[in-house]
Amino acid sequence: MFFEKVLQNVKVLIKKCSFADFMEKVDIKDRKILYHLDLNSRQSFSQIGTKVGLHKDAVALRVKRLKEKGIIIRFNTLIDTLKLGYSCMRFYFNYQYTSPEIKEKIINHFVNFKHTQTVASPEGSIDLCVFLLAKNVTEIHSFWQKTLSKYRDYFANQIIAPFIGENIYTKSFLIGEKDDRINQIVRRGGEIVDYDDLDFQILQLLARNSRIPTIDIANKLNITTATASKRIKTLKDLGIILRFHITTNWELIGYKWFKVDLYLKDYNKINQIIKYLEGNPHLAYIDKTFGYADLELELIVENVNQLNQIIEDISSKFPKMIRSNTYFSVAKSHKWVDMPER
Repeated sequence: MFFEKVLQNVKVLIKKCSFADFMEKVDIKDRKILYHLDLNSRQSFSQIGTKVGLHKDAVALRVKRLKEKGIIIRFNTLIDTLKLGYSCMRFYFNYQYTSPEIKEKIINHFVNFKHTQTVASPEGSIDLCVFLLAKNVTEIHSFWQKTLSKYRDYFANQIIAPFIGENIYTKSFLIGEKDDRINQIVRRGGEIVDYDDLDFQILQLLARNSRIPTIDIANKLNITTATASKRIKTLKDLGIILRFHITTNWELIGYKWFKVDLYLKDYNKINQIIKYLEGNPHLAYIDKTFGYADLELELIVENVNQLNQIIEDISSKFPKMIRSNTYFSVAKSHKWVDMPER
């Protein structure tokens, strides 16, 4: 009886608590540090300190705390794998006739495939999303045929969208002030460029940890520090390295990531809509695919209400231009690979 009462009290307490009660406390200095690390996570704490008005030691302590709290998940490198010759296919599924056991088998099927980059279980309009990354598209096709032979009956709906690039925007919502986000847009996609095995090994090390010292890269690959530095600079100049950034647990600081898909009545208005959206500090990415939605957005907002306000604002600004929209957020990530294996 006693334990039943305790359990009831706990349930009541949980109901009374809002999501904000479980968020980690971050101040404007922390937010500015996150902002500048997302722009360039390879810069020194001294450089960040100059930008946020803190001593480098204070920056180091704050970054340490942000990592310990799980707000900074990892320091990684944004790499344009399309320029390395990889093709990316995005798959979106809705389930039917499944059970938890069957869903787990389907998820493991995708996770264990060597060319899988992402597997996630969203909440919203999609039940499962999978990104496959390979140089030889026939390998993806062969795997897809095996997938259908095993699990086709469990997919009520399946969408395949070839990924050809994206626009990446600054996280200016973090600092509560305008930045030069238009001139800081990073664009993924373009012509394949030349690179060799040493370049690839350097990219793999930077993908795992963007803050790895250059001397450590040199020692691991048995090259000089000067060679490592020159290679990194060339990879940046070629647009293979797009940005050194961070992976952030947005929910811990009161935000949520959403993928929003817009279906347009008049496709000729798309550039006007994009230009308008680029002024919104919550816009993080515009994905470029074909065979799916007309306009694919990724936004980081405080809650669903704010997301709906943004969608309503677009509809108000461009009346009768948006036929429909869908959105989802990721409830659980099963696999994420920043850089493929060779």
